[in-house]
Amino acid sequence: MACFSRRLPDSNDGSADVNGPALISKAMTLPRFELDNMKHHRPIRSFVKREGRMTRAQSQALEKLLPVYGVPDKTPVDFDRLFDRTAPRYLEIGFGMGTSLLVMAENHPENDYLGIEVHRPGVGKTLIELHQKALGNLKIINHDAIEILNGSIPEESLDGVYVFFPDPWQKKKHHKRRMVQDNFIHQIHRILKPGGVFHLATDWEDYAHHIMDVMTRSDGFTNTTGKRKYASRGDRPETKYERRGRRLGHVVRDLVFNKV
Repeated sequence: MACFSRRLPDSNDGSADVNGPALISKAMTLPRFELDNMKHHRPIRSFVKREGRMTRAQSQALEKLLPVYGVPDKTPVDFDRLFDRTAPRYLEIGFGMGTSLLVMAENHPENDYLGIEVHRPGVGKTLIELHQKALGNLKIINHDAIEILNGSIPEESLDGVYVFFPDPWQKKKHHKRRMVQDNFIHQIHRILKPGGVFHLATDWEDYAHHIMDVMTRSDGFTNTTGKRKYASRGDRPETKYERRGRRLGHVVRDLVFNKV
């Protein structure tokens, strides 16, 4: 998990007694309801940055290739300008190590793809393969997907959105961290074109039921296979993670919806 700390003023600048210990003391004496209120204003993240070890090649890719294939994370995306053409456009949210995203982009040069991923080792690995394959129809954003959806993706600009194997947050107390919630679905509906495809997949049964519940109560989508029915994998690329899950006895469930 990423840790953040606030720098206290230097003791020789004349302000330490006011803004340092005094600030800490004030925080320690805040009424309980104020502390609770402060916690409630913190954004709930659907991810924790457990990045692990980053290879030298991945680090170099982030430094040298992200400026080439990346999209600034706080800039509204102009797809025509980004890809220098007009084509069907697809977004994968949380692409992990990039397996599905790279396969789709390579197999469908007639489409343009945008991938969003917060974990830097996965972004670095994807950038390396993207550069090796010289794919001109794939761009990357290394940032929190929720913030990108809220401010950078134009309305009705995408033909499809993919969310494959999001973190299931198994413990009940963590269910609020699950990405697929009503507000998230509202943003997906906003950025999809009419008739656009929203394809999700998970190997966690409880999360599949949760997704189905959220999508079923949304009047902006229709299930392509019938009410509360799961879909086939279709042409979704199979990942190493998915194969591992199957070996462990996990049942993979695909859910496919169209915007109405």
